[in-house]
Amino acid sequence: MGQAMKTSILVLLVLAAIVAYGSMFTVDERERAIMFRLGEIVREDIDPGLHFKLPFINNVRKFDGRILTMDALPERYLTAELKNVRVDAFVKWRINDVGAYYRTMGGDETRANMRLSQIIKDGLRGEFGKRTIQDVVSGERALIMDIITAHANRQARNFGIDVVDVRLKRVDLPDDISVSIYRRMEAERTRVANELRSRGAEAAERIRADADRQRTILVAEAQRDAERIRGEGDARAAAIFAEAFSEDAEFFSLYRSLAAYRATFNSQNDVLVLEPDSEFFKYFTGSMPGARGSARAN
Repeated sequence: MGQAMKTSILVLLVLAAIVAYGSMFTVDERERAIMFRLGEIVREDIDPGLHFKLPFINNVRKFDGRILTMDALPERYLTAELKNVRVDAFVKWRINDVGAYYRTMGGDETRANMRLSQIIKDGLRGEFGKRTIQDVVSGERALIMDIITAHANRQARNFGIDVVDVRLKRVDLPDDISVSIYRRMEAERTRVANELRSRGAEAAERIRADADRQRTILVAEAQRDAERIRGEGDARAAAIFAEAFSEDAEFFSLYRSLAAYRATFNSQNDVLVLEPDSEFFKYFTGSMPGARGSARAN
């Protein structure tokens, strides 16, 4: 009897532990949870922490509350010029209303991704159809993403989903259009390069002409200054000679004669034919004309 009592108590304790464990649940900060009672939602968006429920009557479902990524498959869209472009996009989303999310999507993330993918495709098709290839490739790409994000948010709120962002990963052109665009871009870059080269050559000629003009001006000014300085030097030299001549005419005459001798007899092979009593050799005779005249007078 004592053993049976112990067994009953042990069974009751185990059952109580099972019931206590089944009556408690926790919600992580990264999760969104709802509570059911016999399949009917009784609590939505339960706060993070420890909570209690009735075992076997209440059950709880938890969903990822973090920002999720839906990577859409690449699709072809027509632009305003009826040209095909291949677009690869992705969507960042999270659960905003867990009750609406469960009622509309059954809490199925795959189903939610499929619905979002359809919304994004419809939005891209409409926006690309209004724009040219240039606009969708570079001109209005950011504007398109903002419009698609707002458009998707308006529809996704009905499913308890908040679209955080829509991004275009790639916008590829068909091969024939790509070749045509690359050739046009190459021609445009060639034209710009030729224009820049022409401007550079023009600037070089202008700089070279200006440098030549400045060189001519500098050389002319230098020659003018040189001639002026040379003239001033010659005038000064002539003034000095004249002053020296006026102070001692005989010495000046001797100095001039010596300079003439030095310039004339600068080599042993020089030959000069003159009369011995010419004026050129007057200082070689040892007497001066004035002195001879004075001797004769005496």
